[in-house]
Amino acid sequence: MSVLPILRWPDPHLSQVCAPVTDVAAVRGLVTDMFETMYDAPGRGLAAPQIGVLLRVFVMDVGWKTGERTPVVCINPRIVAASDEVSTREEGCLSIPGVLAEISRPEAVTLEYLDLDGVTHSDALEGPAAMCAQHELDHLDGLVTFDRLDPAARAALIAEYEAV
Repeated sequence: MSVLPILRWPDPHLSQVCAPVTDVAAVRGLVTDMFETMYDAPGRGLAAPQIGVLLRVFVMDVGWKTGERTPVVCINPRIVAASDEVSTREEGCLSIPGVLAEISRPEAVTLEYLDLDGVTHSDALEGPAAMCAQHELDHLDGLVTFDRLDPAARAALIAEYEAV
């Protein structure tokens, strides 16, 4: 197990669309390192491109900071349904440290993904879990929180980030 360096925006890896995983067994070591890195950061989610790996994999554990660890690995995830209800929450990103952005996203989603055994899951997520999954899925599509903001808010937060 290794704690890996987390890439910081504007690293070009963070704007790339990731390739699907074709061999689930081949990412076992990567997933172990991703969890180690996420917990060390300390974050609630981490996507493979944040450590320079352009594969459709993310890990998350939304409640570990306030309770028990409940790690989830999502391989080739996709949202198959989203609620009409939208919530706006403050989001941080391990690749944009020190910056919190108000992001609006569907309050609930249904996420399909493979686990490390290649088993397909379909999970109904809501609240912070839905937000986290959508945030990490954005990374797999080459998006960061800045990309979800209107031009004025984006410019202000980029200036804040660059001042840190």
